[in-house]
This record gives sequence, structure tokens and C-alpha cells, in this order.
Amino acid sequence: MATDPCRCDAPGRATLTKEQALERLLARVEPVDGTETVSIAEGLGRVLAEPVTSAINVPAWDNSAMDGYAIRHADLAADAGRLRVAQRIPAGSSGSALEPGTAARIFTGAPVPEGCDTVVVQEICEVAGDWVQIPLDCGTDANIRRLGEDIRAGAEVIAAGTRLTPQHLGLAASVGAARIRVHRRLRVAVFSSGDELVMPGEPLGPGQIYNSNRFMLFGLLEQLGCELVDLGIVEDSLAATEQTLLRGAAQADLIVGSGGVSVGEEDHIKSALERVGTLELWTIAIRPGKPLAFGRIGTTPFIGNPGNPVSLFVTFCLFGIPVIRRQQGVAGDLRPPSLRIRAGFDWTRPDKRREFHRARIQIGEDGAQELAVFPSRSSAVLSSVAWADGLVEIPENQVIHKGDFVDFIPFRGLFG
Repeated sequence: MATDPCRCDAPGRATLTKEQALERLLARVEPVDGTETVSIAEGLGRVLAEPVTSAINVPAWDNSAMDGYAIRHADLAADAGRLRVAQRIPAGSSGSALEPGTAARIFTGAPVPEGCDTVVVQEICEVAGDWVQIPLDCGTDANIRRLGEDIRAGAEVIAAGTRLTPQHLGLAASVGAARIRVHRRLRVAVFSSGDELVMPGEPLGPGQIYNSNRFMLFGLLEQLGCELVDLGIVEDSLAATEQTLLRGAAQADLIVGSGGVSVGEEDHIKSALERVGTLELWTIAIRPGKPLAFGRIGTTPFIGNPGNPVSLFVTFCLFGIPVIRRQQGVAGDLRPPSLRIRAGFDWTRPDKRREFHRARIQIGEDGAQELAVFPSRSSAVLSSVAWADGLVEIPENQVIHKGDFVDFIPFRGLFG
């Protein structure tokens, strides 16, 4: 197969910044073809291929916003606010037009009767038998939800490209949308490189470790709503790596690997990708996670993450998730969302690369939120990822003092 060798490591060519790398990655992938219609009960986490529009007004009629009494405000003056309760209107029913000098007992959500211009909350009324005493100073045109004040018939209520949350499902249901058109699920083929890898439950031999990356990647991809194709553990050989890439390209929309992306004699991703496909990106000026292979086999994109578990997690959060979101058809800004939070730490040994360190939010001595950082900078300490709430971004060559404000990428914001 013809190749188009990557020249990203050519002499004089700078390693990409995080922003340059993400821009380049997103420019090289498109939403997958194929849509399907599903019920809204199956819509959680799916990405809309067509907008949801409303066939109805919401509310569909003027209705009461409170439990209370529906009145014609002008009737209050005639009898000093004392009105006969002539009807009762619970939610799910409708009343008759208000007779002069009468009130209707009404409940939240019930249609207001013809002639009503005010609903008075029950807490300020006094009831005696079939009569209600209403304060003369109650406001007019109060506590009524007007027809269409939330949504007008024909309006777009959820845009195409939206990843559906529980709130979206409720909104779709409120306008009667029983079925919705969504992009098909993204198929992602996953493999781990390394002769040293052993599955949990098996005995460890000399120099072997358990394959934690497989389960972390599977969890991340399932949380993103992907369909998984398991390519297993790949031995450290060029032939095996080539065959795995070709198998993945034949079965999936995206291939994600861990390990084998460095430049050691047992790292074969770069050579294999150049032989059976194209290599389009290789190094990024970040720590951890400098080597990140991106290319394609035929038309199938490939992301090769570092084998160290923290490096894998960081690169997947920063680059893998946006790429997957783009392929899923998600619209809008795909950069990982960040917050500005006060540092509760000193960072006196900055790196020449931008660093993404594990951090979590705590409450400082003054009661305000601040960030604590994990004590180890090692990219092999997987417990740091489980300890953290997110990643603090440390700019290149920058010292951070306690009290400075820094950018923080919360994990919880990556999957919305």
C-alpha cells in the first residue's frame, strides 16, 4: 500500500503545541455517515442528526402556575374581595367561563377559565364554606402561564449536533417527539501493544504487568457512547502491529491504541502506520504525552496513545475525546472545557513543555475553592488519575505560586 510519510519530525520543524495539534486533528476527521431513528427512551447520549421541532405550543393553553383561586380582578372591588367559589378545576380538566362575582378553585397546570385574568395563591386567601376572601392589593395578571410562552409551534427546540442529556430527552418529550433521528454509534477498535501485558486474573511472569490501559480505554469509550471492537493485546513486532491496524480499519470508524508510539526498538506503531497507511502527526509539546501518533489506514483514522497509563489518560482527554465527538457529529466548540481556579500549591520547577498535572478541588483555609496537586509527576502512577478531579494546565516555563489563578479541566466536563 502506498504511503505518505509524515515529515513532522523533519529537521527544523517545531513540535506542535496543544492548540495546533487539536486544530490539526479536528481538521482531519468528519462525522461518520449513517443515521437511525430511535425512540426518545433510547436517546440518552446519542447525537442528533436532525433538529427536534415542536408541533405544539408549550403551554398549549393559559394555565395556572400555582394552587389558588382564578378570578376576574375587577370583581374584587364590588364586594370588598369576597367572592363565591363556583367551580373547582384540577389539572387534567377544564372549567367553565367565570360568572361575574365568582372565583374558581384551581390547581397548578389546570387551564384558567374564560374571563380569568389573575390567579391568587391560596396562602393569602381566607376560605369560609363556599366563599373566599381575597386581599384587595393582590396583583393583576399574576400566576398565569400564557399559551406558547415557553415554546411556539414550529420552533426548533434542540439543534442538530446536540449530544442528548436527560434534560434534552425531557424537552423532546414535552413537545411530543416520540422518535428522533440520530447519528449511528461510532465503532472504535481498541488494542494494547506490549509483550509485557497480562490480563487481570492471570498469573504474572517475570517483567509482566496487568493490562490496565485496556480497561481504562474501554471505560472511556463506553462513557462516550461508542461501540467497541476488541483487537486484544498485540505482540511487539512490526508484522503483528501492521496486521492489527489493517484489521481495525476493516471493522471500525476509528482505531485507538495504547503503547508502541515511542522510538524504541520495540515500538512499532510509527513504522507500521507508515507502511500500511499514513502518519500525519507525531509529537506534541506537552507533558505527559509527548508522543501521540495520528494517521489513517485507508479512510479510517488512528490515534496511538502512549503506554504509560497517565500519559494515555491525558492524551485521550485532550485529543481523543474531541476527535470522537467530531466523528459522532457533535457540533460547536470541541475543546475540553476549563475553569479558572485558585492554586493551593506552589509549582517551582516548571517544564519547557506545557504540563497537565493531576489535581482536585479542595476548600482552602478562607473557605474558597482551590486546587491541590498530586505529589508525584510520574506518568506511570495510575492512582493519581483516580485521586484527581481533573487536570491543571501549567504553561511552559511558568512558575506558579499559591494563590495564583490557573486553568483547570474537570473530568466531569469532558463527557457532556
